Amino acid sequence: MTTNAEEPQTRPRRRPPAGAAVLREDVTDAIRAAVFEELAAVGYARMSIEGIARRAGVGKTAVYRRWRSKLHLVLDVVSALAVLGLPVPDTGSLEGDLALLYEVTSRALRHPVASQIIPDLQAEAARNPEIAEAMQKALRDGQEGVASKIIAAAERRGEVRTGIDDELALDMISGPLYWRAVIIRTPKLPKGYLATLARATAAALKAL
Repeated sequence: MTTNAEEPQTRPRRRPPAGAAVLREDVTDAIRAAVFEELAAVGYARMSIEGIARRAGVGKTAVYRRWRSKLHLVLDVVSALAVLGLPVPDTGSLEGDLALLYEVTSRALRHPVASQIIPDLQAEAARNPEIAEAMQKALRDGQEGVASKIIAAAERRGEVRTGIDDELALDMISGPLYWRAVIIRTPKLPKGYLATLARATAAALKAL
């Protein structure tokens, strides 16, 4: 009679987790890119998981493995904008830093996809507190981080007084450009507008 001690101790190898357990980064990136394109094409209200999956070249299950709904998908993509942020200018002067910031921000806001997505999501934010919070974070955090560094550099150079109101400074730096690009949606800025805005904003900050 064979005892347990005499039985072979080897066990069959376990198979590695199926594909569903490992989320491919390239597929995730493709889905995120498709969200931007779909938002620009049809808007949030008409956007669907089916449309996103079709545009990304994946099945619906690939989307649902990563996000529970289109709301969670959009919130994730919009929130990621805050993480990306904007480059911090380092030109050696407050006016120069502001001019470069305005140039980069203006190009980003006037990108065909961004210029369609942002107004649509702002309208949706009026009805959905979660989208409102994500939009505020995405639009404000990126600008706030850069603006605070610009002001800190200007303080070190002695261009502005130490301890100026950060909230007011952020309003003064970001407000005019967003008003033009996002609220009024001026098709084309007047010639020399960004340079004039940078000069006027620098003077205003120095007067605080």
